[in-house]
Amino acid sequence: MKTILFVCSQNRLRSPTAEQVFAHYPGLEVSSAGTNHDAENPLTAELVSWADVIVVMEKQHRAKLQRRFRGALRGQRVICLDIPDEYAFMQSELVELLKARMARHLPPA
Repeated sequence: MKTILFVCSQNRLRSPTAEQVFAHYPGLEVSSAGTNHDAENPLTAELVSWADVIVVMEKQHRAKLQRRFRGALRGQRVICLDIPDEYAFMQSELVELLKARMARHLPPA
Protein backbone atom coordinates (compact mmCIF):
# COMPACT_ATOMS: atom_id res chain seq x y z
CA MET A 1 0.00 0.00 0.00
CA LYS A 2 1.44 3.37 -1.06
CA THR A 3 0.52 6.38 1.09
CA ILE A 4 -0.02 9.74 -0.63
CA LEU A 5 -0.55 13.06 1.12
CA PHE A 6 -2.13 15.87 -0.94
CA VAL A 7 -1.28 19.39 0.24
CA CYS A 8 -2.69 22.84 -0.58
CA SER A 9 -3.07 26.03 1.50
CA GLN A 10 -6.39 25.76 3.33
CA ASN A 11 -7.27 22.08 2.76
CA ARG A 12 -10.72 23.17 1.61
CA LEU A 13 -10.73 22.84 -2.21
CA ARG A 14 -7.82 21.29 -4.09
CA SER A 15 -6.28 18.77 -1.70
CA PRO A 16 -9.64 17.46 -0.36
CA THR A 17 -10.78 17.06 -3.97
CA ALA A 18 -7.62 15.06 -4.73
CA GLU A 19 -8.15 12.96 -1.60
CA GLN A 20 -11.69 12.15 -2.66
CA VAL A 21 -10.76 11.44 -6.30
CA PHE A 22 -8.02 8.96 -5.36
CA ALA A 23 -9.56 7.53 -2.16
CA HIS A 24 -10.63 4.29 -3.84
CA TYR A 25 -7.68 3.90 -6.20
CA PRO A 26 -6.24 0.38 -5.84
CA GLY A 27 -3.05 0.17 -3.81
CA LEU A 28 -3.28 3.70 -2.41
CA GLU A 29 -4.07 5.14 0.97
CA VAL A 30 -4.56 8.90 0.74
CA SER A 31 -5.01 11.89 3.01
CA SER A 32 -4.88 15.66 2.66
CA ALA A 33 -3.75 18.69 4.64
CA GLY A 34 -3.12 22.42 4.35
CA THR A 35 0.03 24.45 4.92
CA ASN A 36 -1.79 27.35 6.60
CA HIS A 37 -2.22 27.29 10.37
CA ASP A 38 -5.99 27.80 10.00
CA ALA A 39 -6.39 24.99 7.44
CA GLU A 40 -9.23 22.49 7.86
CA ASN A 41 -6.62 19.79 8.53
CA PRO A 42 -3.27 21.50 9.22
CA LEU A 43 -0.11 19.84 7.95
CA THR A 44 1.80 18.12 10.77
CA ALA A 45 5.11 16.30 11.11
CA GLU A 46 3.14 13.10 11.74
CA LEU A 47 1.30 13.42 8.41
CA VAL A 48 4.57 14.17 6.62
CA SER A 49 6.19 11.09 8.18
CA TRP A 50 3.16 8.93 7.32
CA ALA A 51 3.34 9.67 3.59
CA ASP A 52 5.45 7.81 1.04
CA VAL A 53 4.72 10.55 -1.51
CA ILE A 54 3.68 14.15 -0.85
CA VAL A 55 1.81 15.93 -3.63
CA VAL A 56 1.67 19.72 -3.40
CA MET A 57 -0.51 21.92 -5.57
CA GLU A 58 1.95 24.85 -5.97
CA LYS A 59 5.67 25.54 -5.59
CA GLN A 60 4.96 27.71 -2.51
CA HIS A 61 3.53 24.63 -0.75
CA ARG A 62 6.73 22.66 -1.46
CA ALA A 63 8.80 25.56 -0.06
CA LYS A 64 6.71 25.72 3.13
CA LEU A 65 6.85 21.94 3.49
CA GLN A 66 10.63 21.86 3.17
CA ARG A 67 11.12 24.86 5.47
CA ARG A 68 8.77 23.74 8.27
CA PHE A 69 9.15 19.96 8.15
CA ARG A 70 12.73 19.36 7.06
CA GLY A 71 13.25 17.02 10.00
CA ALA A 72 10.17 14.93 9.22
CA LEU A 73 11.00 14.59 5.52
CA ARG A 74 13.01 11.43 5.18
CA GLY A 75 13.57 11.09 1.47
CA GLN A 76 9.91 11.13 0.49
CA ARG A 77 9.19 12.10 -3.06
CA VAL A 78 7.58 15.54 -3.30
CA ILE A 79 5.59 16.18 -6.48
CA CYS A 80 4.29 19.61 -7.50
CA LEU A 81 1.21 19.54 -9.75
CA ASP A 82 1.22 23.31 -10.48
CA ILE A 83 -2.54 23.66 -9.98
CA PRO A 84 -3.54 27.24 -9.09
CA ASP A 85 -6.14 28.09 -6.45
CA GLU A 86 -8.95 28.87 -8.90
CA TYR A 87 -11.22 25.84 -8.67
CA ALA A 88 -14.16 24.87 -6.48
CA PHE A 89 -14.29 21.65 -4.45
CA MET A 90 -14.91 18.70 -6.83
CA GLN A 91 -15.19 21.05 -9.85
CA SER A 92 -15.06 18.83 -12.95
CA GLU A 93 -12.12 20.76 -14.46
CA LEU A 94 -10.15 20.29 -11.24
CA VAL A 95 -10.95 16.56 -11.12
CA GLU A 96 -9.79 16.10 -14.74
CA LEU A 97 -6.63 18.13 -14.11
CA LEU A 98 -5.78 16.07 -11.03
CA LYS A 99 -6.29 12.80 -12.90
CA ALA A 100 -4.18 13.96 -15.84
CA ARG A 101 -1.30 15.33 -13.75
CA MET A 102 -1.26 12.34 -11.36
CA ALA A 103 -1.48 9.64 -14.05
CA ARG A 104 2.26 9.08 -14.41
CA HIS A 105 2.79 9.00 -10.63
CA LEU A 106 0.24 6.27 -9.88
CA PRO A 107 0.71 2.51 -9.87
CA PRO A 108 -1.19 0.65 -12.61
CA ALA A 109 -4.85 0.17 -11.65
